[in-house]
Amino acid sequence: MLHKTAIVTFMFIVLLFSWFAGQMAVDEKEIAFPVMIETSTTCQTTATANQNQLIVFTPSKYVAQLLTKNLCDDKVVAKQYGSVIGYWGYRTVDSLEFVGKGIADLILAKNNIMEAFRAETTYNYQPVVGFSDYTAFFISSKEKPLITKQYFLDKKIGLLDYPTSRSGHILPKQTFKQLGLNIAQLKITYASSHNELRELLANGQVDLIASFWRENDSKRFSKNYITPISSNVAGTRWYLKMQHNNTDLLCAVQSHLLSMSKEQSFQYYQDVEPYWQCNNYPVTFIGES
Repeated sequence: MLHKTAIVTFMFIVLLFSWFAGQMAVDEKEIAFPVMIETSTTCQTTATANQNQLIVFTPSKYVAQLLTKNLCDDKVVAKQYGSVIGYWGYRTVDSLEFVGKGIADLILAKNNIMEAFRAETTYNYQPVVGFSDYTAFFISSKEKPLITKQYFLDKKIGLLDYPTSRSGHILPKQTFKQLGLNIAQLKITYASSHNELRELLANGQVDLIASFWRENDSKRFSKNYITPISSNVAGTRWYLKMQHNNTDLLCAVQSHLLSMSKEQSFQYYQDVEPYWQCNNYPVTFIGES
């Protein structure tokens, strides 16, 4: 009995020693996991003691970083906030999170998403500036798509996996329904973004996609091989949460957004329309022209 106790005690001491040796050999800095995905940026205004944060969301990392910095340097923003934090997310589901919970103070989103969540009523989001309407297309790499029932039956089709996307989901499915097609009979591959749809098409994984036409698309695809689904699709807009009649902030934000639009590389984002008259007091909503 004494022999067994000695063995057990010896094994316990060995294990305890091994544990201490392991703890001494491992540097705590080595087990710190790095942040693999960066999705936000933060900067301080001159009002460093102010704990209030202005939260911005946009699908573009570049825009989020640039706008966040510009707003931090703004005197109007500094009178109300101590910092600005800019988030970005490339999927529609990211926008849904920020809109549905009213997290963002300033957000770039589609008006149909805002309408679906009744964001203008629930959180009093007000449009600040908007981009022009656009046309949704079926885009192919080898031929001009036909809007016929027979044409789609044997085609591999790329759509967006988000029911709120008009050009990539709603409008093409409406077209299929009008043609009497059963969605279950079609060969549909879903993508998480418009960029991913283009990769699927360029790599030959699908025969056509539903999306909008970009200026640089002509580098990979032919403009002769696009067929319009619907025109006058409402463009995206910047919305500001106006739970208070904070027109000073609204006009400061609108000014930065208008200035930033001139620096964009795509023509679509250069064509921006202001919705507020900020040149004279009182500030008034002028809406879309």
